[in-house]
Amino acid sequence: MSLEQPVYSVLAVSASDSFNKSLISLLPDSRFSPLRFEESVSAAKRAFLERRYDFVIINSPLPDDVGTRLAIDICSEKNGICLLLVKAELYEAVYNRVYEHGVYVMPKPMSKQMFSEAMDFMISTECRLRKLEKKTVSIEEKMQEIRTVNRAKWILIERLKMTESDAHRYIEKQAMDRCVSRSDIAESIIKTYS
Repeated sequence: MSLEQPVYSVLAVSASDSFNKSLISLLPDSRFSPLRFEESVSAAKRAFLERRYDFVIINSPLPDDVGTRLAIDICSEKNGICLLLVKAELYEAVYNRVYEHGVYVMPKPMSKQMFSEAMDFMISTECRLRKLEKKTVSIEEKMQEIRTVNRAKWILIERLKMTESDAHRYIEKQAMDRCVSRSDIAESIIKTYS
């Protein structure tokens, strides 16, 4: 574990000045920066188009919408992490509508301790999502390498009349002899014979 804690960007969507002021004290710059405030769903959508935020906190209701659709969109389409704060009497109905999209919902009013715990859950989720994204990229790169090597094998089979196992051995041996990846050898074969 690193001694240096990461810094997370936050987009707060709230029309309440008192909420915004309290949020500043709950999210210190040393851990949450930049902290951007928007007062409406439409302004929040524009802000999210400008850059990706690690966390979005929506203090519902907003002047132009309740905020549930924005929360769903952020979690579903943008792969973001969103905390939606709603009046206690609306909590169950809103939760039932958004939970399957990965939206965190908390009833208002809430204590500083509850808010802190919610942020901890969001940080844990962010760490897990980043690991999954890295794993996905790694798998996609491996799949691309396999496609490239297979394409090179088929070129060797068609042009040099090798068997598939001979083509495979040829690519493997060339990669070992030259101390390069199989993908590099495959790309070289593709360029040579295409």
